[in-house]
Amino acid sequence: MEKVRAEIINTGSDLMTAAQIVIAAPADHIFEFLSHPSKHSLFDGSGTVQKSISGPTRLHLGAKFGMAMKIKAPYRITNTVVAFEEGKKISWCHLMKWTWSYELEALANGSTRVVETFDARHIPFLAKRWLKTTGAMKHNPKWIAKSLVRLKALCETN
Repeated sequence: MEKVRAEIINTGSDLMTAAQIVIAAPADHIFEFLSHPSKHSLFDGSGTVQKSISGPTRLHLGAKFGMAMKIKAPYRITNTVVAFEEGKKISWCHLMKWTWSYELEALANGSTRVVETFDARHIPFLAKRWLKTTGAMKHNPKWIAKSLVRLKALCETN
């Protein structure tokens, strides 16, 4: 059996990473996983997302939601949904202003192309410095690809 992989996309920026995968499921089904913060830890490929701790059950434009996180030590972060197109796109950011976005494109055969992007191009200088110092940008492409592979497995079996 061939190992499932997401394709890492060259964004042309050292402050933006992205990957894509085709999932054999309708866009609306996949969007349901993305729009429920309680499911984010199920497909997180970085190992940092622990659980949803506050906010709405289902996200919408402007929604704020808190997540329990862990990078060496536990912490909490509040995200805000900054883009929301039902079944097509969802993006959120937190205090440091980088964004995570998922864009879904329905394909003719009933499957969906999903692109996940981490964008830190328009964040404050100190946040950029923190990302570079911690090496987060070096790991992000692999973590995003792992997240998409996990999302594919969840959506194709549920």
